[in-house]
Amino acid sequence: MEIKVRQNNDIVILDMSGRIDVNCANLVEIVGQCVRDGYNDILCNLEDVDFIDYMGTSVIVIAYKEIINSHGRMKFCNVPVHIRNIFCIAGLDRVIEMFASEDLALNSFKEDKAIEEIKKMQLRRRFKRLPIDIKVELKARDVRNPVCLKLDVLNLSGVGAFIFGCDKFKLGDKVILKMKLPPKKEELELEAKVVWIPDKQIQPHSYPGVGVEFVNLPAQVQEELVEFVERNISLSPSD
Repeated sequence: MEIKVRQNNDIVILDMSGRIDVNCANLVEIVGQCVRDGYNDILCNLEDVDFIDYMGTSVIVIAYKEIINSHGRMKFCNVPVHIRNIFCIAGLDRVIEMFASEDLALNSFKEDKAIEEIKKMQLRRRFKRLPIDIKVELKARDVRNPVCLKLDVLNLSGVGAFIFGCDKFKLGDKVILKMKLPPKKEELELEAKVVWIPDKQIQPHSYPGVGVEFVNLPAQVQEELVEFVERNISLSPSD
């Protein structure tokens, strides 16, 4: 099977042609490389695929699982009728999303992101934000870009934090932050993503700084953060 790779913004499009069978391990390799490069949204264009067998569907499943495990999305477009029938027999039609055209598939990615943003806004409203001043160590998650700083957390919630004193990161960067919640001494190590950077001209009081959203946060750790915030808000003097 031949695979040509192209890109539409943050979406990687795989134009596949030929046979999807036992000899198409290159699909798994390419998807794995996309994940390693930070691209988790994959669109498979099957317009020129003329054959798929049991082993081929297994390879599709392996690639699909890798994307899902990386919190990404894999969708399919221009699926020929005979390939769609095989997917139906294998039960894949109940799992994967198939679209009649590339444009429809690309639009569905945009719709997904819009829905995700709405859900995030609703989620943030559920969590109280605590003004606070504690030290935090912040560094890039990618070891090839080690940035380690001693900074100040100015507010904290169960889903994220605003960290003051940093201008080393850009939107979308994945970071690791380490901090201790008083009076406890054990250190929390949290994965996060930069989702907001204040504008120096419009928000000079917040610059330099970064707003981060916690990712892959264990429920127990989130509960600890929420309890800490709730407890300290209740101790804060009322206006």
